Amino acid sequence: MSNALEPISRLMATLAQRAADRPAGSYTTRLLDGGPEKIGGKVLEEARELIEAAGESGDEGRNHFIYEAGDLIYHTLVMLAWRGVDLSEVAQELAKREGVSGLVEKANRPAKDPESEKHSGHES
Repeated sequence: MSNALEPISRLMATLAQRAADRPAGSYTTRLLDGGPEKIGGKVLEEARELIEAAGESGDEGRNHFIYEAGDLIYHTLVMLAWRGVDLSEVAQELAKREGVSGLVEKANRPAKDPESEKHSGHES
């Protein structure tokens, strides 16, 4: 599996460099300059496309799903780069959750303030 993750590691290094240098004419630079609103919009768009592709059948559907997963992962990695978060930090977070039931983990999260969610426009 480690060989399968090498392209993602290389991409993260490229994204970190783009975040530092902001080369003109780069799609990644345009996303980074747009901040969380622009990047987040693409993450949401790609998530919707991935969900749609998940329902497609056959080899063509599988290939489309893989393609859309790549897009979603790319845009998520751009958001990490914008935020200055290294993928290893996300891996550490996942390692902390390893062996913990998702239901238990969710139950142990601090309660959200319903008033702040109303004002932010986000509700669970």
